[in-house]
Amino acid sequence: MSVEPKWWQKGLIYQIYPLSFADANGDGIGDLQGIRSRLDYVASLGVDAIWLSPIYPSPMTDWGYDVADYTDVDPFFGTLADFDALLADTHRRGLRLILDLVPNHTSDQHPWFRASRSARSDPKREWYIWRDPARDGGPPNNWVSYFGSAWEFDARTGQFYFHQFRKTQPELNYRNPAVLEAILGVMRFWLERGVDGFRVDVIALMSKDHRFLDEPVDPKYDKAKHIYHSLIHTYTQDQPPVHDIVRAMRRTLDAYPDRVLIGEIDPIPNLMKYYGERNDECHLPFNFNLLYLPWEAPVLRRVIAKYDGAIPPGAWPNWVLGNHDQPRVASRVGPSQARVAQMLLLTLRGTPICYYGDELGKANTKIAPDRLRDRDALTLADAVRLTRDPCRTPMQWSPGPSAGFTRAGVEPWLPVPQDHDAVNVETQDRDARSSLNLFRRLTDLRRRTLALSVGTYHELDVAPADAVLAYERRAAGARYLVALNLVARPQTLDLGAPKRQGEVVVSTEMDRDGGEDLGQLRLRPNEGVVVRVV
Repeated sequence: MSVEPKWWQKGLIYQIYPLSFADANGDGIGDLQGIRSRLDYVASLGVDAIWLSPIYPSPMTDWGYDVADYTDVDPFFGTLADFDALLADTHRRGLRLILDLVPNHTSDQHPWFRASRSARSDPKREWYIWRDPARDGGPPNNWVSYFGSAWEFDARTGQFYFHQFRKTQPELNYRNPAVLEAILGVMRFWLERGVDGFRVDVIALMSKDHRFLDEPVDPKYDKAKHIYHSLIHTYTQDQPPVHDIVRAMRRTLDAYPDRVLIGEIDPIPNLMKYYGERNDECHLPFNFNLLYLPWEAPVLRRVIAKYDGAIPPGAWPNWVLGNHDQPRVASRVGPSQARVAQMLLLTLRGTPICYYGDELGKANTKIAPDRLRDRDALTLADAVRLTRDPCRTPMQWSPGPSAGFTRAGVEPWLPVPQDHDAVNVETQDRDARSSLNLFRRLTDLRRRTLALSVGTYHELDVAPADAVLAYERRAAGARYLVALNLVARPQTLDLGAPKRQGEVVVSTEMDRDGGEDLGQLRLRPNEGVVVRVV
């Protein structure tokens, strides 16, 4: 790279789901003081920044993604003073803090929406998207949300309002300039307090086509998925005016030094546009490839190369292996491959975004139907099938009934995982070969090794190509080979080149180092290695 890399290029971002990280006041719900009490642990992971899922006041119909006040803290989590103390303690440890910004929609309890629905003549009416009924009295068009129609009728004013998520999450109207100015003001409020950036929720949805035309039906729709996927979203996502909104957000952020703007963009084909034609939009448009791809070497090899090669000049890649909306990686690929997946995440070119608990190999938690919290208007059968609760359960700190998440005898808001006596921080901290210590070893190696943090990526053509993913990272004359066995069979890696020597610096099994003949590099089942090429 021609210029000194930014902290968010060299570093790692660690997502904390505040409801489930640590409960300090004993009410069974995670809070800011709980996070504050665990900052030494977070620092020990070798990460550089914390990203907090929403902490704003909210009715919690969507667990914080239905914001009722953008400039305060929900009592669940504490107070603004608690936030300031957490931010100060985070900075004292050399860490950064990123907030989740939810600008596409608010709660229906937000004062803006309460005013908007009070009367058609209210000044806030045009802050949201309102439409008259169709001729038959039904919704204005065929647009859908994740739960059915995207239109909710308001009897008081005789119009429908638009929502792509729950009916309690009406969408803001960015064709009204006052809305954008209000959200930019929200950003400044938190930037002035010292936050280090924002992860912006569903950033590609903030603009909708003004003609309100019906969207085409997707002929490939699988009815097992959300109804949202039954249509091709030609008019409700990725509209050209959204880029003006994102550029305005970036200009606001750039007025404060050393901040980062991260955008949640889906579907993936639209990703590169959100860097901006002049790299003036998102610093990091989220790359969800690893969340969705089959865990197969040929598929990963092809997609990684395509993504890395598509990054615009001067822009920077990123990788996401888990988050609060998707099954955990240990459940997607299995516990043995979860270690390989962490090695992949932490050795690819680009900023890794890590989800709390994945460093332990934390898996999805089985939850009885009567304990589900993420269901809202869903039928019980759909809730069991679609709920995101299994990936949001409490952090596992220690053996015992509450896994150290809350006080003894207190029932956590979601059940603690069944394997918490074995999979927890206290136990793994003492085990030199644990998933936790593998994660620390990899982050330490990445931090100390220019080739692994900001070096170039070079795909290697290896055999057996159907089982092994291999690549090199290079910088300043140093070369590091990463070889990942994605199957449960031993492999001997043929690099297709004259014999070279290398030094294994870390194996996913944590029991192997020293010299290796790279002409015949042997990998055990489900093993990955990082090798310094000499």
